[in-house]
Amino acid sequence: MSQKVLRLAVILAGCGNKDGSEIHESVLTLLSIDRTGHQYQCFAPDVPQGRVLNFLTNEEMKEKRNVLLESARIARSKIKPLSDFDQQDFDILIFPGGSGVAYNLCTFAVDGGRMTVLPQVEASVRAMHEAGKPIGALCISPVIIAQVLKEVSVTFGKDEKINAIFQKSGAKTVNTDARSIVIDHDNKIVTTPCYMLDARISEISEGIEKLVQQLIRMV
Repeated sequence: MSQKVLRLAVILAGCGNKDGSEIHESVLTLLSIDRTGHQYQCFAPDVPQGRVLNFLTNEEMKEKRNVLLESARIARSKIKPLSDFDQQDFDILIFPGGSGVAYNLCTFAVDGGRMTVLPQVEASVRAMHEAGKPIGALCISPVIIAQVLKEVSVTFGKDEKINAIFQKSGAKTVNTDARSIVIDHDNKIVTTPCYMLDARISEISEGIEKLVQQLIRMV
């Protein structure tokens, strides 16, 4: 592991597992980074949310929300718009999961295999990958990595439907449990399934901690 203090960029997609970033996954990611002694900076795109849900009834609400403003709730206001992201300032990039990833950072929730990725998000992934810097993706977030980079190894837990979609475009999908990670050494990609599975928060925490530690070893 490098002796210098590393800088990790964490891209959020709102606040809440049903229409934003999964809060457990996001906070555990930040905690895991902090425990290593390295530093993080949160980012989110300054765009409208794809949908807003009532978390008690699961009904869609008519109100409008902004991804950056909602993400600021998780980041305790210490967040920057994704347009400010510059790969030269960071050593590692991480995407927590949550349905907001599939609605706000890309269109996977609506378009499936015909999905598109928000240009700012795609640019951040390509910039880090081209610079040979590690990228981590949790839960549903590997859809972004697989869509942008194509021939990578990732995990979606044990979701064979999603596996089939991205296998068609060249990705290798590996089934695993919430405590485990999948490592693509050639592309410096690390993924863990988190709440893609019916898992306990302690299992999620273990997988995330392994992911963060592996990404740091790759620098």
